Amino acid sequence: EVQLVESGGGLVQPGGSLRLSCVASGFSFGSFIMTWVRQAPGKGLEWVSTILPGGENTYYADSVKGRFTVSRDNAENTLYLQLNSLKTEDTAIYYCQKGSRDAYTDRGLGTQVTVSS
Repeated sequence: EVQLVESGGGLVQPGGSLRLSCVASGFSFGSFIMTWVRQAPGKGLEWVSTILPGGENTYYADSVKGRFTVSRDNAENTLYLQLNSLKTEDTAIYYCQKGSRDAYTDRGLGTQVTVSS
């Protein structure tokens, strides 16, 4: 059974940082593309970032480019998202998903990020 468990969210002031984690189990993590998406209050899902299996190729939405960094530790079956220079508009539930932006098979329950002064 595939499981994806996100953690690391919380309340942070504008300009602050957070590091999100997604621990994966039930599949060969190192063989799969992994993706972060988010959903802001009252809005639809927004793609944030994708990382290829080896970790050397990463892709970002324009809204987060230069501020967020995706990475992975295949030995620990863990996906990360470093969030820097946070803005109020980054407030959302952040989800990791197994697969690419539009072709995925599983998604975690998410972790809440709130950016507020």
